Amino acid sequence: MPSALAELNQWVDDVARHVRCDRVHWCDGSEDEARLLEARMLESGELLRLNPESHPGCVLHRSDPDDVARVEHLTFVCTREEADAGPNNHWMDPVAAHAKMDALFAGAMQGRTLYVVPYCMGPIDSPLARCGVELTDSPYVVANMRLMTRMGSAALARIEREGRFVRGLHSTGELDPERRFIMHFPEELTIKSYGSGYGGNALLGKKCHALRIASHQARQEGWLAEHMLIVGVENPRGQTHYIAAAFPSACGKTNLAMLIPPDGYARDGWKVWTVGDDICWMSPGEDGRLWAINPEAGYFGVAPGTSGRTNPNAMAMLQRDAIFTNVAVDADGRPWWEGLDGEPALDWQGRPIAEGRPAAHPNARFTVSARQCPTLSPQVEEPRGVPISAIVFGGRRPSLMPLVFEARDWAHGVLVGASMGSETTAAAAGDVGVMRRDPMAMKPFCGYHFGDYWAHWLSFDRPGAKLPRIFHVNWFRRDADGDFLWPGFGDNMRVLEWILRRVDGEVGVVETPIGGLPRVDDLDMHGLAMDASTLETLLAVDLDGWRREIDDIGEYLDGFAPRVPPRLEAERRRIREALDAA
Repeated sequence: MPSALAELNQWVDDVARHVRCDRVHWCDGSEDEARLLEARMLESGELLRLNPESHPGCVLHRSDPDDVARVEHLTFVCTREEADAGPNNHWMDPVAAHAKMDALFAGAMQGRTLYVVPYCMGPIDSPLARCGVELTDSPYVVANMRLMTRMGSAALARIEREGRFVRGLHSTGELDPERRFIMHFPEELTIKSYGSGYGGNALLGKKCHALRIASHQARQEGWLAEHMLIVGVENPRGQTHYIAAAFPSACGKTNLAMLIPPDGYARDGWKVWTVGDDICWMSPGEDGRLWAINPEAGYFGVAPGTSGRTNPNAMAMLQRDAIFTNVAVDADGRPWWEGLDGEPALDWQGRPIAEGRPAAHPNARFTVSARQCPTLSPQVEEPRGVPISAIVFGGRRPSLMPLVFEARDWAHGVLVGASMGSETTAAAAGDVGVMRRDPMAMKPFCGYHFGDYWAHWLSFDRPGAKLPRIFHVNWFRRDADGDFLWPGFGDNMRVLEWILRRVDGEVGVVETPIGGLPRVDDLDMHGLAMDASTLETLLAVDLDGWRREIDDIGEYLDGFAPRVPPRLEAERRRIREALDAA
């Protein structure tokens, strides 16, 4: 039986012949290699050097204007049986999909270098980590993968030990939107991406591997691959609880993961530790708890909206050795986007600033190593991960959803996650501001049928399990004038404190048909200028609105029949009956 490295070498040779590349470069992840690739990209104009005094080591990449976001309508899950992909995914027959992609890749890398990028998702020695190899013709992708994964020689050594890896093949092609496809073959642990250089479509370790392929692996192997941040909250007694939280893209995940507590909390000794800002892999431990790792080694964050006011920790880590994509620049060559002080000079396409169009693209990004995060948790490389005390779901809802409520039990929590809704953002191509269901924030990322996915979640509720409590939050409630009712950002600490006091059994709840809400006196509002009526609105339960909501949820779940777990529909009916009784 051939070794994993023999299989890898054979695959690389086969691909190199098919794409007719000029040369093959095996990436070792070294500093020397990174500097050489950067120099070549600066020379070619693929990267631009930013102000070396204010932002040493920082560079700017400008995408093709037609290649600036994930393309969900061109992203496919290719399982042998269409039903296994589910209505939540676009499906293509694997044989047809391979044929389509192989035709696109034929001769696609003439005049280019084929880079072989071995990488590990997760701490290199973690039993929950998984390895992959991306073959790409984009040095920009290589530079990003070096920051986002454990890339290079150590990953290659683990692949040799384990004998398995996810195969990812990528080419920017001609960047033609009509010849752009991202194909996933979960049963083969294979990804093929063509025609895009945007991170979510091209950094195959990220959404493609760490969510779409990994979610399929996780179901087979008994763990969870989730679109969640992981944050540690340390109380004044020195105890740290870890929270996993799911929010759709561009809804404040990075801000929450790097939250700075309000002054009063900081004086009292509260601390926040960042484990991860986007992806969470969880597995049951011997003690019955869910233990989690962040499979990524860096942050690929949304720049607009990130500022000294909203996320000082992110701004601190972006002062050096970062890759900026589609941001504007000011007259001194410093990165700029909406939300920062100062004035831009050139927009994200390198054009003079013009009234009526954004300077930075709304989905402009930064890529930076997690090692530069001021609040990085000392547990981030712990092989077994961190124990999860609470799971939080949240979307961008301008009305109906209270500031926070707790699910009654695990089944209710799974329904809360399965029915989560949010306004769409600029992270995906299409309309912005449209309310859609986004279960567990996994609508674009679950690699199989949602009905089976929810059943997998429910399967963790078994004897001996010590499962996290589940909560739902909504930072985005608005008043009649369209203004946010809750200040958000650092003040979200007040909600996290209540959640952790619930975990520790220190406070009770107001029981309602939709779940347990805080008693007003149990939320620490000290130092927050908010009148009682506003807080009352934030914690109100609109019974008529919730009856419509729970009926809408029923119609949504019906779209995944007959694979919706009966326990989930029974939970929905229980809530509907409680609402009627109220």
